[in-house]
Amino acid sequence: MNLFKSLFFGCLLSLVFGCKTNDKKDVNVLENAKLTAVDSIPESINSSLLDTVQKQTINYFWEGAEPNSGLARERLHMDDVYPTSPKHTVTTGGSGFGVMAILVGIERGFISKKDALDRYLRIVDFLEHADRFHGAWPHWLNGETGKVIPFGKKDNGGDLVETAFLIQGLLTVAEYFDGHTEKEKQLVSKIDKLWRDVEWDWYTKGEDVLYWHWSPSYGWEMNFPVSGYNECLIMYVLAAASPTHPITKSVYEKGWAKDGAIVSDKSFYDLPVVLNYEHNNFLTGPLFWAHYSYLGLNPKGLSDQYADYWKLTQNQAKIHYKYAVANPKNFKGYGDSLWGFTSSYSVKGYYGHSPENDIGVVSPTAALSSFPYTPKESMKVLENIYKNHDSLVGKYGPYDAVSFEHNWYMPRYLAIDQGPIPVMIENYRTGLLWDLFMKNKDVQSGLEQLGFKYN
Repeated sequence: MNLFKSLFFGCLLSLVFGCKTNDKKDVNVLENAKLTAVDSIPESINSSLLDTVQKQTINYFWEGAEPNSGLARERLHMDDVYPTSPKHTVTTGGSGFGVMAILVGIERGFISKKDALDRYLRIVDFLEHADRFHGAWPHWLNGETGKVIPFGKKDNGGDLVETAFLIQGLLTVAEYFDGHTEKEKQLVSKIDKLWRDVEWDWYTKGEDVLYWHWSPSYGWEMNFPVSGYNECLIMYVLAAASPTHPITKSVYEKGWAKDGAIVSDKSFYDLPVVLNYEHNNFLTGPLFWAHYSYLGLNPKGLSDQYADYWKLTQNQAKIHYKYAVANPKNFKGYGDSLWGFTSSYSVKGYYGHSPENDIGVVSPTAALSSFPYTPKESMKVLENIYKNHDSLVGKYGPYDAVSFEHNWYMPRYLAIDQGPIPVMIENYRTGLLWDLFMKNKDVQSGLEQLGFKYN
């Protein structure tokens, strides 16, 4: 979630559970975090631990899905308290992550291919009839009716970024199924139509930039041109890749890359940051910027005139790690086995954590979704949580965020944080999602149109 939207969402949620660290109904303190009988986890069972966290987080999107649509619930709270939106609220971007997670479940033997195919057909049938705005879905949908649930007063229409995350997932699913059965042919055909219906070029307003939102009630009043590096690279790639509504290369160069001003010559913890992040007063940002676009888009060997994307993403993860080890604010618990900052729940509501915007909260998804970039450092976090603090782990994997500094955590999950964990771990282990997405012919065409080189 972009920092602008994070701030809005944070204001909303902070009204409900902002800093109430002494409210027993809202907060679970860490005093009783359990230590298991195992003193250390040998290298030989690391695969088993990876299997465990993948199975748990995949289950968020399988058993925990909204039952009518089959899509991912925006959030699942184990305390069953939903103060800001109904439990049947589904998230389009998080559902894109979820359909990719289910593919991992098939490959790992957690879910049968037959059952997954039936679920995918239910999902695309729902999406066909759900509210769309020039082909783009809204950020939130009512899982029972398919009608838009406003993310904010003026955010009640098309959300092109969330749509890009959803399309990334659907195209990956379409590449997985070979179309040898009637059901598979039906699924692939339905996904192809959903993909072709997105009017990417319309969201430029005729300008050399993509706009994030459009509302049938408020038009372009949200006024959010997507410019400068953040989580949205996949949106520009898919917009160029569209077989029906493509953007021109100038939209990418002038809008996203700001005529080359996106390139940075700065370093942080002696590591080049490569690109200027969306908020130029920060050298780096929340780690989801190294995850969301790269669930399918493989940064290894990916480059264009502006960046080496493996260096960009790997360095961001390493900067987060180095920051936690240095721990300049002396926050309790930080170190080589507890690091990683991203947008998540926190002691101040929903918050965009990063090394330069740090309030003492670590989000497990940040390190765990960075396995391809920092495997040893990410494994230390996984082992630490599951060995030393297993009360921070619930039915669907590690809870969303933790603060030892504030003696705080909540038994709650967000789809956009759980989804990247099993997907990026699988990309680290086998490259499954990267291989599927990158073999899509439209995607290859879009990358070439924008001047990317890739392996």
